[in-house]
Amino acid sequence: MRFLAIALGLIVATVSSGYGRDVLVTILSGSMHGVYYPLGTTLSSIYTQAIPGASVTVQATDGSAENLRLLEAGHGELAFTDGDTLADAWVGNKEAGFATPLHKLRAIARIYPDVIQIAASNRSGIKTLADLKGKRISVGPRGGGTEINAAAIFKAAGFGFSDLAEVDYSPFGKSVRMVIEGKLDATFQSAGLGAESIHHLLASGQARLIPIPADVVAKVGKPVYVAATIPANTYDGQTADVPTASIANILVTRVGVSDDVAELMTKSLFDHLDRLVLTHPAAKDISITTATTDLPIPLHPGAERYYRDLGVLK
Repeated sequence: MRFLAIALGLIVATVSSGYGRDVLVTILSGSMHGVYYPLGTTLSSIYTQAIPGASVTVQATDGSAENLRLLEAGHGELAFTDGDTLADAWVGNKEAGFATPLHKLRAIARIYPDVIQIAASNRSGIKTLADLKGKRISVGPRGGGTEINAAAIFKAAGFGFSDLAEVDYSPFGKSVRMVIEGKLDATFQSAGLGAESIHHLLASGQARLIPIPADVVAKVGKPVYVAATIPANTYDGQTADVPTASIANILVTRVGVSDDVAELMTKSLFDHLDRLVLTHPAAKDISITTATTDLPIPLHPGAERYYRDLGVLK
């Protein structure tokens, strides 16, 4: 009878969970000095509690492009990416580093926008985009989303990487240290407002933000690039608004992740938005009303089911 009771208990546990014994969820994030990583860490805690039997980990990466390649190869279940990189990956844009289309990718939600933030050392004399020519600039890890964004903005401004004295591919945190030490003149970063790396650099009193005019943003020619503003006092010593560009970030999963798990990942994201906002202020811009807007790839069926049950999708 004791063995029968144990067996029945195991059956009930498995049936009630509906997910089997092992649900592995690897969250592909970004640099520890950016916004993806801390939000990914909070999501891992949320998913551990929300998904029955889940073993959830968060992985630091070089960002959007690497995340999508890993996800397509099955080496993760959820990834942060910017919309520009995602659109290039979906169609297989070779110039952006995607030799073939990544068609296993599926969307979970459009989240907060990345804001392009160019910070230049005071000693460099850089005050405009044109002043970047002939300077030493970091553009994030090679092949990452920030490099793709930098190439697009520079092209719209009338120059390219070949016009720079040096193109550096250090992560955000390291590039900030190099600017402070005088080894670089500026750092180009695509991240949520209030990014730790930019905060640290401007708090040093040794750098300023460089504006990106709206007409340059319009010349990029891609709908995912939108004119935006870094509001005054976002960072120490920044007393005026700074015009720039923003790009939507998107949470992405893949074919092979079950509908139930994808639905729970979507639902628990919005059920616990308050925890994400406490983690980083960029999460204030995550909204259920824009979660399915202008996605460059199809929704995962599990996420779609959640939005339809909620009435967001008809």
